[in-house]
Amino acid sequence: MNLTLKIWRQKDAQSKGKIVDYPISGVEGDMSFLEMLDVLNEGLIEKGEEPVVFDHDCREGICGSCSLQINGEPHGPDRLVTTCQLHMRKFNDGDTIYIEPFRAKAFPVIKDLMIDRSSFDRIQQAGGFISVNTSGNTIDANAIPIRKEDADEAMDAATCIGCGACVAACKNASAMLFTSAKVSQFSLLPQGQVEATERVMAMVNQMDAEGFGNCTNTGACEIECPKGISLENIARLNREYLKASLKG
Repeated sequence: MNLTLKIWRQKDAQSKGKIVDYPISGVEGDMSFLEMLDVLNEGLIEKGEEPVVFDHDCREGICGSCSLQINGEPHGPDRLVTTCQLHMRKFNDGDTIYIEPFRAKAFPVIKDLMIDRSSFDRIQQAGGFISVNTSGNTIDANAIPIRKEDADEAMDAATCIGCGACVAACKNASAMLFTSAKVSQFSLLPQGQVEATERVMAMVNQMDAEGFGNCTNTGACEIECPKGISLENIARLNREYLKASLKG
């Protein structure tokens, strides 16, 4: 398969970037998208050119670091997959593919296709935790009975990998789906009730401080989320925030 790649190249956060064309041949349908980029970079290095910088780690759809905007879609044309799980059989011989970093004020470009998503880390640090006894006199988690339905919903929310596709898909660059998933996984469980009020207020305030936009319920975030995180979590976040505000 022969392709034309139009890739965003940017030297650093302060430099202006531009789209650069790269023809590539010998692409196999069973290659992952990142393997295809590996082949491109090997060729660039052999020619003495600067390879394209992109982020990746596990390449198993777990870490979320491989996030790319492919032909205008976060993680590309497939559904419920990360970029590293996207296979080149989703494209056709002769295709032109646009590859860019996620675009959001809160996700500044570091270099080429790599972005800084530490804003997500700061939202998580603001309240995405529970207080537990670590003195050696701990309580077994199974000692607290939890409805299966609640446990299942909490686990569904906890599958969020923080890739940022929800932000990239949103016209407002909102982080509501990410933040609501992190709030939901605790608000559904008894272990998360101790800090429930402080958690939702702190995480929403940090989200706003990072410069993410407001949610207008277009639903693009859920469609592009590789883990299928539901919009119901945003409704839960709104309820939790309202309750916390009334308590305050």
